Amino acid sequence: RALAPPSSQAAPTRSRRQALATLAASESPPMRRVLSSAPAAEMIGAAVAEKAAVRALSARAVSTAAAVATEEGGGISMKTKVPGPVGLRLMEQHGPQGASGGAISLFCDYRASDGCYLVDADGNRMLDMFSQIASLPLGYNHPSLLAAQADPLLATYSTSRCAIGLMPPMELPELLDETFLKIAPAGLSRVQTMLCGSSANENVFKAAMFAYRAKQRAKAGRGPTDFTRDELESCMVNQSPGCANDLSILSFRGGFHGRTMAALTCTHSKPVHKLDAPAFDWPTADFPALQYPLEHHAAENAAEEARCVDGARAIFEARLAEGRPVVGLIIEPILSEGGDLHASPSFFASLQRLCGEFDAAFIVDEVQTGVMASGHMWAHQAWGLPEAPDFVVFSKKALLGGYYFKEAFQPPQGYRIFNTWMGDMTKLLLFRAVLEAAEREGLQARAVSTGAALMRTLEAARERHPRAVRNLRGAGTIIAFDCETPEMRDELAAALRNNGVLVGTNGSQSIRFRPALIFGDEHVDEFEGVFAATLRQLAL
Repeated sequence: RALAPPSSQAAPTRSRRQALATLAASESPPMRRVLSSAPAAEMIGAAVAEKAAVRALSARAVSTAAAVATEEGGGISMKTKVPGPVGLRLMEQHGPQGASGGAISLFCDYRASDGCYLVDADGNRMLDMFSQIASLPLGYNHPSLLAAQADPLLATYSTSRCAIGLMPPMELPELLDETFLKIAPAGLSRVQTMLCGSSANENVFKAAMFAYRAKQRAKAGRGPTDFTRDELESCMVNQSPGCANDLSILSFRGGFHGRTMAALTCTHSKPVHKLDAPAFDWPTADFPALQYPLEHHAAENAAEEARCVDGARAIFEARLAEGRPVVGLIIEPILSEGGDLHASPSFFASLQRLCGEFDAAFIVDEVQTGVMASGHMWAHQAWGLPEAPDFVVFSKKALLGGYYFKEAFQPPQGYRIFNTWMGDMTKLLLFRAVLEAAEREGLQARAVSTGAALMRTLEAARERHPRAVRNLRGAGTIIAFDCETPEMRDELAAALRNNGVLVGTNGSQSIRFRPALIFGDEHVDEFEGVFAATLRQLAL
């Protein structure tokens, strides 16, 4: 606390005290006594008393408090460079503790952040168009999520975290119906929650291989779990035939699917992710390198996509001939970490047909593109596929990891797909509130309209600053452009941050936008002013 800015150390402001008084007046007599109690504040501190009050509120009261906070905050407000002196001191303090992996860019004040605005440790209030690596569906401190804190189940699930795969709470089936199964892609009626996108992909790969081996056993007249003694013994020393070392998953250059071992094998976005880590002998195919604007390069792009489909087919054929078949293909609708790489619906449909031809699972990784950001609930829905993918993986805006799957990929016995937590029940409650807010506020439609407004702003900037804004592309609010050089990209991203706008970087020289679903036209207007001023400032 000694390193925090004075505003963070102070007691609640008058308007916040007034908000608490209003909240106390709306509660039962016991809660009013708690909220008004000086001893309570002395015991647990003013900040904790405020947090306890918020958790006990109705949705109406939380909305009132949020309105007060938003009115106090306003728009962009910059006090220092980012990071500022407080942030730099915190980095110095945190370094000997492990530095959270060493990639920290700034420390944040999440209590002071709201809506689409992130406040850092120095009190800088920035328009956040990256939303915690695309993972905040409703921005910061959204009233619906604050109101969800009042659900007694949330307290229960928080204090008694359960092993969902072994002893799930009695509410699990209903909560799945109200959340992930409510928005399931057509043709997919089963879902498995996990901890994150990486763990989801790892278990998808296993499920695909289990199903393939079950088919092999069936051809030999054995059941899916009729294991031979040789299989049982050899798997314990990581050898075939017990371990399916001859099977593989096909992935694409530029793709990113996680940092655990199998997921990392399928990741090809940056060397820093893979250096010094072992990898499986799994194949990698080319992903189309499209030319922009698309309407000016239709023939070239069609030829490029055909080349990549032919290359994927050649891999399937070669591996099958070698007796080590590809049993799954994983692809992102937009290869995000690799530089927001796009392809046409017909390209993805061709990949699905290849999977059908070679009896491989078609796996769509929607960790970064899922949950409305593309304008569809799931970005692959824009492809118009004749049938659902075999797996659809989610995380980020879904608040926890997991995947949808077809019945054919149901694990043949317990403990084959398993870990201690198998997800997080608190996140199911919060995601239910996300979906309710999205429906109430029309956030899927907003992603379409706001994305179009942001594209118009960037198109205008491209005309005036063609070196700084190139290869503009996007779907919904998942938008990116390239700069002329990597150095220009880094300079522009840093200047935007110091001027009050947070954006993401990816690929070698791309800037990407991943705003929250509540991002609106007013935020586009604010960004437009900062963007234009920053481009002039840098003389780009």
